[in-house]
Amino acid sequence: MNKNFVRILGVAAGNAVFAFGLTAFSIPNHFLVGGTTGIARSMDYFFHLDMSLTVGFINVFMFFLGFFLLGKQFAFTTIVSTLVFPVFLNQFLKIEALKHLTGDRLLAALFGGMLIGLGLGIVMRLGGSTGGMDIPPLILNKKFRIPVAFAMYCFDIVILLVQMLYSGTEEILYGILSVMLTSIVLNQVLLFGAGNVQVLIISGEYRKINDFIQKDMDRGSTFLPIRTGFENISQKAVLCILPNREMSQLNHYVQEIDPKAFIIINGVREVRGRGFTLDKHLK
Repeated sequence: MNKNFVRILGVAAGNAVFAFGLTAFSIPNHFLVGGTTGIARSMDYFFHLDMSLTVGFINVFMFFLGFFLLGKQFAFTTIVSTLVFPVFLNQFLKIEALKHLTGDRLLAALFGGMLIGLGLGIVMRLGGSTGGMDIPPLILNKKFRIPVAFAMYCFDIVILLVQMLYSGTEEILYGILSVMLTSIVLNQVLLFGAGNVQVLIISGEYRKINDFIQKDMDRGSTFLPIRTGFENISQKAVLCILPNREMSQLNHYVQEIDPKAFIIINGVREVRGRGFTLDKHLK
């Protein structure tokens, strides 16, 4: 319970940083932004709809979509962001002083991009999801095996292109700079830029851990024969490669069934083979 409470607080804090970066730097300067906030910005421009209400509606709709199509476990990781992000966004938008922190657009683009990337990175590193437009790419991946990263880029490009219809040249250029910086900071927060992690787990409960990886996480794993140095026991270690956002889920499970388990985590720059560059169902 304590770990879950700390995790929830961390996800809430990440959403607060995310919302602050948007309301203090990106939104006042009319920079291009991706995700649900980008959609809300366009809805505000074309239909004069309140941004926080639009974000809240989209997040709630996407939450239920994810609940029915991706399962309860996914829903748990998104419910905090679904509920708290629109609240933070609404409260920060009411603070007039935040709209005038700096008159320098370059500083606004830099600090906005850094804070948004930091907030998103905190949420994802804790195994959470920001909800909203994270969910359609995950559904497309599950149903049609379309790569998540590719689908996310496609959605973001469409959202950014719509905003270009009513944005000035400088707003577009600064917005692109801010979005690029967001990606850089996000990658740095997520295990120093590694898209995936290599996990080696040494535990007497290696069979249960392997079953969890294979069945619950739907990931591949490999047994490595080892002999422990302290107790001199022959057993197996479990080796697997995971997207960094799934590491929290595995770590939480391993700590539950074997608090003494030895876990080695390394950032991986590139992974090739079935499940990554090849279809995981390939025979």
